[in-house]
Amino acid sequence: MTTRDTSRAYTVVGGGAIGGTLAFHLTRAGHSVLIVDSDENHVAAVNAHGLTLRGPAGESTVRVDAVTPEQARGPFERVLLCVKAQATEATARWITPRLASDGFVVSLQNGLNEHVISQHLGAERTVGAFVNLFADVVAPGAIRDGGAGALVVGELDGRPSTRVRQVVADLQAWGPARLTTNVSGYLWAKLGFGAMLAATALADAPMADLIDAHRPLMYTLAGEVFAVATARGVALEPFDAFDPSGYLPTAAPAHREAVTDRLVTWLRTQPKDRSGIWRDITVRRRPTEVPHHYRPVLAAALEHGLSLPHLAAMLDQLAHVESGESNMTEKHLDQLAAGTPEVNA
Repeated sequence: MTTRDTSRAYTVVGGGAIGGTLAFHLTRAGHSVLIVDSDENHVAAVNAHGLTLRGPAGESTVRVDAVTPEQARGPFERVLLCVKAQATEATARWITPRLASDGFVVSLQNGLNEHVISQHLGAERTVGAFVNLFADVVAPGAIRDGGAGALVVGELDGRPSTRVRQVVADLQAWGPARLTTNVSGYLWAKLGFGAMLAATALADAPMADLIDAHRPLMYTLAGEVFAVATARGVALEPFDAFDPSGYLPTAAPAHREAVTDRLVTWLRTQPKDRSGIWRDITVRRRPTEVPHHYRPVLAAALEHGLSLPHLAAMLDQLAHVESGESNMTEKHLDQLAAGTPEVNA
């Protein structure tokens, strides 16, 4: 492997869609990057041929070091954690003895993973982040980039620290990365949006078309998530074309329709027309991370005495689709809206 400049070194744990995209841009900008990934074929391809990003402007490749967890040694200084939510617990345990004494981990994941990470590393070595990238791993060593998205980084306590400023400055090699003092507001906003996207994985059709055709159900799913966020005192943040204010239980119907019009129009411009959840089920045939995203939401709802019947039913139906007990069909969305989901539809 090449000699690494540890003064600006990044260890990207999870070199898939998010981690691979960021590793590519950091490397191309001159940062020292090490990818750690459990997929041996992906690691071998990166080491043999480089990391390739296929985007709207064409295809490009960079040379970057990649290892499996068994080969990684540490100590790691700046870790960008980009693994699936269900792998967070085990990965945090793995990172703990390998993290430098002054090192820290940035959770560039979907869901609410910062609490799990901080249980192992300590809150002082855990940095929150929100990321919304439309990217996919299309082959070992190759990632399809769907274009610019949203990425914000922030301390868990909201303070604008030097380390966050540095990470944000470095990640601007990718695009419009920003510092936030309200990272939880972005994470909870995406959970509402994510509930809508998860529902679209119940059918084999474009996300935009399904959201557009099943608006009342989508409003209900996002509204249930945001009722919990409101009870917890979270101030929701908009991102990309998603405006969470339109899905609050108190939102005016005209505002709700208007923000959904903008969202659907924007989704139809994206090269990636189906969710990563759909891809996990139909293409990669691996467990989705959706249950791990919404387990904390359901637990928080219980704490506040809130009922989330449509979200719970959607998660149950998605589990049946994922297991193969039920086929992908738009009937699931109709049944969820009516409150009559069926397993074998």
